[in-house]
Amino acid sequence: MQTSLLPFSKDVLRLDAGREVERISLSIRESVFGQLRRRGTVICLSGGVDSSVVAALCVRALGKDRVFGLLMPESESSPESLSLGRLLAEGLGIATSVEDITPILTAAGCYRRRDEAIQTVIPEYAPGYRSKIVVSNILDRDGFKTCSVVVESPQGAQRKARLSADAFHALLAATSFKQRARKMLEYYYADRLQYAVAGTPNRLEYDQGFFVKHGDGAADLKPIAHLYKTQVYQLAEFLDISGEIRHRPPTTDTYSLPQSQEEFYFSVPYDVLDLCLYALDHGVSPLDAAAATNLTLEQVRRVYRDIQSKRHAGRYLNLAPLLVGDTPPNSTGA
Repeated sequence: MQTSLLPFSKDVLRLDAGREVERISLSIRESVFGQLRRRGTVICLSGGVDSSVVAALCVRALGKDRVFGLLMPESESSPESLSLGRLLAEGLGIATSVEDITPILTAAGCYRRRDEAIQTVIPEYAPGYRSKIVVSNILDRDGFKTCSVVVESPQGAQRKARLSADAFHALLAATSFKQRARKMLEYYYADRLQYAVAGTPNRLEYDQGFFVKHGDGAADLKPIAHLYKTQVYQLAEFLDISGEIRHRPPTTDTYSLPQSQEEFYFSVPYDVLDLCLYALDHGVSPLDAAAATNLTLEQVRRVYRDIQSKRHAGRYLNLAPLLVGDTPPNSTGA
C-alpha cells in the first residue's frame, strides 16, 4: 500500500447533495418503473436516518402517492422508533400501516430462544430482565474480539458475561427473527400493491455485513448502499429531514437495553470508520489515515484489519443461491 499523494481529510466524503439526490432519484425511477416494472415502493420506517432518507428519495422520485411506509414495532422496540417513523411519514405525506410483530415473534419462539441462549451464561436471566450484546473495542486492544451479553434485572442491577461461541450464535439466530418477520410483511404489502421493496442499508452496513440475510438485507433496490453513513447525513440535511431524526444516535433497536451500532458491531464511531473504509479502498496509508482520523497508527492498522476481516466473514451474506449447471433463460436464481 502506497502513501497517498494528496493530503487525506474528511473532506473526501463531502457530496454535492443536490446533484446526488437528482442522480439517485433518476435511478429509483428507472429501477422501479423500468427494470422492476412495479408501481411504487414499500419502505420499513425505523425512525432512523437511513430509512428516512430512502423514503424521502422515493417520494422525490415517484411521488408521495407511490410510496408506502411500514412501521413494525415489537415489545422490545424503543417507543422513539415508532414516533419518529410517524413524524417522517406525516412530513412526507405518505400512507402507512402499523404492524406489531410481537405475536409473530412470540409464536416463532424468538424471545424464548433468545432467553435460553442468555441463560447458558447467566442462569438467573428471566422474564422482566433486559439485555444487549456488546463487542470489545478494537481501538483499546488488539487481538481476538470478544462478545459479551449485558443484562439488567428488574431492580436495575446490571451484569456482564462473555458469550460462548454457541451462545452467541444462538442469540443472534433468535433475534434475527425480528428482521426476517419485518421483511415478510414488507413483501406482503409489496405483492398486494405491486410495489418494490426499497432497502435502506448504507455503504458501511452493506460493505461490512451489518444486516440479516433474507431479513433487512433483502430488497429489490438499495438506493443508498453506495453512500457512506456520513454522506447519508448530508443528504438528510439537504432533504430537510427532521432534526429529531438526524440527531438520533445510530441504534440497532433490536435488543431490550439501549444499544448503539458501535458497541454492538462496528467498535468504531461511524464517521471515523467511514474515513478508514474510504482510505483502505483508495490506497491511503495508515499513517495518513491516522492524521485525518485522530487515531494512532496502530489503531488505524487494527481498523483496516477489522474491515478486511468483516468483508471475508460477510461474503456469505451477499452470495446468490449456489446452483448446479445452467439455469433456465428467464431464471433469476432466486
